Amino acid sequence: MASPDQTPATATTDPAVPADQGTAPRPPAHHVIRRTRLGGAWVAVALFAVVLLLLLVFILENSQQVNIGYFGAHGHLPLGVALLLAAVLGILLVVIPGGGRMIQLRRTARRHRRADAAPTSATVAPTSPAAPDSPRSEDSAPAGSPPDGMTRT
Repeated sequence: MASPDQTPATATTDPAVPADQGTAPRPPAHHVIRRTRLGGAWVAVALFAVVLLLLLVFILENSQQVNIGYFGAHGHLPLGVALLLAAVLGILLVVIPGGGRMIQLRRTARRHRRADAAPTSATVAPTSPAAPDSPRSEDSAPAGSPPDGMTRT
């Protein structure tokens, strides 16, 4: 009796697959079309247009004039415009600090990538001792490389 490690190479390990089906050629894989940046931009523009249309309808339906006062400045705006302006300013309260934080994280990540890449490119791989039948001459070393047994730090 053979152990599972000693199964013949022609036998299948899955009992649900018949032996003759394992040798049949597989159908070609279907072509997969990947998403592109241009396709993503097209979808974003379409969604942006729908949002702008909804905002326009909101402004037109809320057209009664309201009094606005801000730090001594007074004016009259349609209600829809005033609410939209308040929403945009609220969004900016979130986007500006968030953008600053993203810039901080990108700079930190860039520093870490540079720090991680610096030791690998600056250090010279240790050389193995030359074999007795192939003596190493000092002129065959690349220009600027340190002498044997020394590494650059």
